[in-house]
Amino acid sequence: MKFGITQTFNCSYLPGKDERLLVYAESDDLQALHYSQLIQVGFRRSGEQIYRPHCQSCNACQSVRVPVNTFTPSKSQKRIVNRNAHFTILISQQPKESYYPLYEAYITQRHQDGSMYPPNRDQFNSFILCQWKSPIFIEAYDGDTLIAVAVTDDIEDQNHHGALSALYTFFHPDYHQHSLGTWMILMQIATAETLGKPFVYLGYFVDGCQKMSYKQQFRPFEQFIGDQWVRFDKKPT
Repeated sequence: MKFGITQTFNCSYLPGKDERLLVYAESDDLQALHYSQLIQVGFRRSGEQIYRPHCQSCNACQSVRVPVNTFTPSKSQKRIVNRNAHFTILISQQPKESYYPLYEAYITQRHQDGSMYPPNRDQFNSFILCQWKSPIFIEAYDGDTLIAVAVTDDIEDQNHHGALSALYTFFHPDYHQHSLGTWMILMQIATAETLGKPFVYLGYFVDGCQKMSYKQQFRPFEQFIGDQWVRFDKKPT
C-alpha cells in the first residue's frame, strides 16, 4: 500500500496544537478491501479519504471500537433506550432527500462554532457519498417524522467477519431530551449485533477534548494504543 503525509495544519480538537494525517494514497479496485484492513490499525474514512492522525509531537487521537458481544449498556444508557422505545429504526441503502433539511437544522442549531457551519449540500454530499464505499443509513422516526440519521459503514472482512463504523450522526435539535446522539450509537451497536458484526468503530477519542469524551461511555471498549488494541472494562453508571 502507498501512503502520503499531509502538511501540518491547526488541530480541530486541541487549541494550540498542530495536526497532520497519514493518508492512503492509492485509487484502485482494492480500496474497500484495504479500508477493511486499515481500520483495524487505527485508520478511518471521511468521504473518499482513508486516513490516520500522524502528528509529530502528539498522540492524543486514538481509535475506539466497541466489542459488540461483550457490550452491556450502563444504567443511564438503558434509561435512554427505554425512553426512546416508541421510536422506529429503519435501515436504508441509499440517502434520501429528507436527510439534508435535518442535517442543515442540526448544524445550524447545534454546531455554529464548528468547521461545518454554515452547512451546504456540497459539504453534506462530500462526507456521505463515496465512489468506492457506499454507507448504510440507520434512520430513526417518531411516527412519520425523521428525527435522526446515523451514516454508517458496513465493512466486510474475511478475517473477523467485518464491522460497522460510525461516520456521522445528525438529529432533530428539538429532541434534545431524548439523548439522540447516545441513542443512535446504541442503535448502531444493536444493528451490528443483528448483522453478526463483532465491532462498532466510533472514530477517534481525543485525550483532552471534552466533546469526544462520550466515546468512552460505551463499555467495554477497546482503544488503539501503541499499535495494539487495549481493552477498558470498568463501567460508568
